[in-house]
Amino acid sequence: MLAVRLPAEVESRLEALAQTTGRTKTFYVREAILEYLDDLEDLYIAEQRLIDIRAGKTQTVPLEEIMKRYEMES
Repeated sequence: MLAVRLPAEVESRLEALAQTTGRTKTFYVREAILEYLDDLEDLYIAEQRLIDIRAGKTQTVPLEEIMKRYEMES
């Protein structure tokens, strides 16, 4: 269980959306959180990969090599 306090404007927008679509406010809050978590996790992974590349812990592969390896045209 999680309780979240939202600014009145956000609460109003959420309520209007829920009423218009026939879905619950909980549905939209859950969807928004899941979408944001996916994006945030991707960002942290990308940042860590960049740190590893800059530290020489991992190597990059040129796009041309990937395309050739998988027989893709450029």
